[in-house]
Amino acid sequence: MVGSIKTMKHHSNGWSAQNCNGLEEKLDELRSLLGKADGDPLRIVGVGAGAWGSVFAALLQDSYGRFREKVQIRIWRRPGRAVDRATAEHLFEVINSREDVLRRLIRRCAYLKYVEARLGDRTLFADEILKDGFCLNMIDAPLCPLKVVTNLQEAVWDADIVVNGVPSTETREVFEEISQYWKERITAPIIISLAKGIEAALEPVPHIITPTQMINRATGVQMQNILYLGGPNIASEIYNKEYANARICGADKWRKPLAKFLRQPHFIVWDNSDLVTHEVMGGLKNVYAIGAGMVAALTNESATSKSVYFAHCTSEMIFITHLLAEEPEKLAGPLLADTYVTLLKGRNAWYGQMLAKGEISLDMGDSISGKGMIQGVSAVGAFYELLSQSSLSVLHPDEKKPVAPVELCPILKTLYKILIIREQSSQAILQALRDETLNDPRERIEIAQSHAFYRPSLLGQPLATLHCQ
Repeated sequence: MVGSIKTMKHHSNGWSAQNCNGLEEKLDELRSLLGKADGDPLRIVGVGAGAWGSVFAALLQDSYGRFREKVQIRIWRRPGRAVDRATAEHLFEVINSREDVLRRLIRRCAYLKYVEARLGDRTLFADEILKDGFCLNMIDAPLCPLKVVTNLQEAVWDADIVVNGVPSTETREVFEEISQYWKERITAPIIISLAKGIEAALEPVPHIITPTQMINRATGVQMQNILYLGGPNIASEIYNKEYANARICGADKWRKPLAKFLRQPHFIVWDNSDLVTHEVMGGLKNVYAIGAGMVAALTNESATSKSVYFAHCTSEMIFITHLLAEEPEKLAGPLLADTYVTLLKGRNAWYGQMLAKGEISLDMGDSISGKGMIQGVSAVGAFYELLSQSSLSVLHPDEKKPVAPVELCPILKTLYKILIIREQSSQAILQALRDETLNDPRERIEIAQSHAFYRPSLLGQPLATLHCQ
C-alpha cells in the first residue's frame, strides 16, 4: 500500500544551537517592543488558510514554535469544507511518497483516517487535514502540523499579531466580524496583510480601495499598525526553502522590527514605507497573468506569441503605474519580478490556461477547488471600472482628443470583455494582439513618461499621506 517512498528531511529539523539562539533573540526583541511580560506568550494568528496564508503560518511555526512559553502560533479557517474523494486519493499518494510525512502521521496516530478516506469510508475536512500540515489548495506540498482554530472569535480576540491570509474579496467581511470581537481591546493589534487585489470606488472621486484600507475601515485599527507583505514568490517553493525575497511595507515603527523577525536564510524580507502602491501593484500583475495563461494555451506555448503579449502587457502596467505613483520608476523592478513569477507558475496564469483550453468555465466562478480564489478576475473588473472614468482622461496620441485611460489599454479592455461581461471568448486575446492598428507598446510608455499623468486621488488619500512614515 505504501509503495515508493522518498526520504526527505523535515523542515523543522537540523537547527543548530546558534540558529536557535538567534531566533530566540529576535523573538525576545519583538516581545519587548510589544511590551510582553514573562509568562505571557506573543499570540500570532493567521486568518485564512489558503496557500500563502498556510505557508506563512508554517514558516513561523517551524522557526519559533519551539519557544512555547514565549510565542503561540495559530491559524483560523472556516469549518465544514469537505475534501472530495479525488483529492483524498491524491493526498494519500502524497503521504505515501514522503517518508517523513508518513512517519509523522503514524507517530501521531493520524494515518488511519487517510486510509479510510482513500477507500471512501470517511470524509475528511479541510480544517482537519490542516492540523496535520495539509493545505487544501496545496496538497502536493505538505507543511508542518499547525494549531487550527475554526472559531474566529476564539482565534483573534487576544491576538497580538494578525496575519490576513483571506482573499481581497473576503477581507472586508471577515474583518468587520473581527471588529465585533475587538470592541473592548485596550491595545490595538498589529495586522500584516498578504492579500493582493483591489476594489474600485467612484465617489467622491474615482479611487482604489486596497485590503489594508478595508481592514482599517472595518476595524478602526490605525494604518500605522497595518502592513502589507508581498513579493515575487510561490508559496510552496518558499516552504521548500527555495531562495526568495519579499517586502513588508508600512509605518517605520513596525515594518523594520517585523522584517527582522520574519527574515530567514532562504526568505529575505526587506522593508519599504510605500504601503498602498506596493499593495496595488500586487493586484495589477494578477490581471495580466490571466491573459498570459490564455496566450500560452492558445498558441501551444509559443515563445514568440508570449513575448509579444509580455511587451504589450508590461507597457500597459507601466502606463497604469504612472497614473498611480509619483515615482513609478521605483516600482519597475518589483512589479516586473512579481509579474514574471506569476506568469511562470501562479494560479492566475493557470486559470487563464484552463479557460482557454476549455477545462474550466467562467460559470464555475473565481474560487476554484485545489487552487483557491483567482483574485485577478475581480481585479480586472476593478481596474477597468476605475480607468474608464472620463474624469481621469488623458490625451489620445493619434486622435488628439481626451479619452479615458482604459482606451489606451487594449489588453485590459479585452480581458474585461472576456471575464466580466463575457461578450467575447478567450480567442479575443489573440485578436487583440494581432490587431494591425495596435500601437507600438513603446509609444504607450513614451506617452506615460512625457505627460503629467500622476493622479494621487486614485489611491484614495491626500498626497501628503501616501507614504507611511
